[in-house]
Amino acid sequence: MSAQPPQAPAATLVILGGTGDLTRRLLMPALVNLCGDGLIGDDLKIIGVGSREGDDEMLRGLLDEFVAKGPCWDKLRGCISYLPGDFTTDELFEALKGKVGDGNAAFYLATPGQFFGPIVQKLAKAGLMEESDGRFRRVLVEKPYGHDLASAHELNEQILTCVAESQVYRIDHFLGKETVQNIMVMRFANAFLEAAWNNRYIDHVQITAAETVDVGSRGSFYDATGAMRDMVPNHLFQLLAMVGMEAPNDFTADAIRTEKAKVLKAIRTPTAEEAKTEAVRGQYGAGRIGDRDVTAYTATADVASDSKTETYVALKLWVDSWRWVGVPFYLRTGKALAARDTEIVITFKRVPLALFQETQVDTLPPNRLILQIQPDEGIHLCFEVKKPGAKIDTASVSMDFAYADCFKIGGRTGYETLLYDMFMGDQTLFQRADQIEAGWAAVQPFLDAWAKGEGVMEDYAPGSAGPAAADALIARDGIQWHALGA
Repeated sequence: MSAQPPQAPAATLVILGGTGDLTRRLLMPALVNLCGDGLIGDDLKIIGVGSREGDDEMLRGLLDEFVAKGPCWDKLRGCISYLPGDFTTDELFEALKGKVGDGNAAFYLATPGQFFGPIVQKLAKAGLMEESDGRFRRVLVEKPYGHDLASAHELNEQILTCVAESQVYRIDHFLGKETVQNIMVMRFANAFLEAAWNNRYIDHVQITAAETVDVGSRGSFYDATGAMRDMVPNHLFQLLAMVGMEAPNDFTADAIRTEKAKVLKAIRTPTAEEAKTEAVRGQYGAGRIGDRDVTAYTATADVASDSKTETYVALKLWVDSWRWVGVPFYLRTGKALAARDTEIVITFKRVPLALFQETQVDTLPPNRLILQIQPDEGIHLCFEVKKPGAKIDTASVSMDFAYADCFKIGGRTGYETLLYDMFMGDQTLFQRADQIEAGWAAVQPFLDAWAKGEGVMEDYAPGSAGPAAADALIARDGIQWHALGA
């Protein structure tokens, strides 16, 4: 049995955007869970900062309905205070300096992206990021990290002129999910998998992040962002990096992040022609998903009626490394689809010689390893066995592992591990500046082509698997997408 992880050191967590949905629905429940796990103690102080007028009790009341009631919440509730103010003024940060004091502190930027750089600059200007006498000062940055390669580079420069890379924790909440973290353990702790984890045995890789929800009330944000910027350079590329990385020398943060960065830098930059042909965009129309009516994207509040923003994107990419050259990676993500389904499907090459021609199974289906990220975290291995009977015939079966069958994982938001690691100073699950920029560099040619009106853009029905052009993209190679929710 492994030892209980140590309790996080005493610290003040400052949440800028403390009255927002992220704080209420994800961060505070995660902190309650960490308290229940014994990983944070009574010496954690929480300061919420927001533009809304109010006092400590106002913020506590906002949070009450989103957390599990009990001793942990009672304890944390009393440690919460509120500071109203304007993020753009020096006065707010001077007031914050007085509340934080001289101990350890972390600043969580749960704000719109345009405030990231200016907030870090004002934190530094007020002396809030100075590390001395053994104390730490850290800043946590939510995505999006820019909206293209140029803006991501500019944001990194803006932040890193004020603070050290070791103080910056760029969050991707996908990396807090158990199955995502398990990818490295599964690969590097099991010799039989790692032996076949290369272009000699793997035919292709599919990475999917599908949602049944539509854009809803986020029209203003989404119409300026789209599926590509919202999901691919961050979430999907982090999954790709964990599948594609080489074994690090050790499990330190720098070693792991260096191997991930190598994979992202090895993604082949598409030519101008490939940027038009190796990507598909889609936009959902009006329809129904189950018993729910879905408004067409262009009829959504705060969305332009002639919007060309994609709510679905599919890509074909190549990773030009020794391990992966010749293996296509197919990525897709979208809203208002048939099922909520985030998964990685590793499809192995077919057997080189079919021995069963007389039984009409001369083309056997390939083996597949399916890593289910959400909603039901688990791993499924699909392979062939003999059907019972006198003649040789085969059947496809699977061995299934579900996290919920073996471990207690309910009620987790995915932020528990990330917050704990930040308090402990472990940057393994956080992105480095070069990873961010490598991700944007890989998709920039697609963004440039779309800005010129090039490439495929197609409507799709809510509750479907996406646009028909996405099926055609992968069918060109004699492949089909793994069925959503299967």
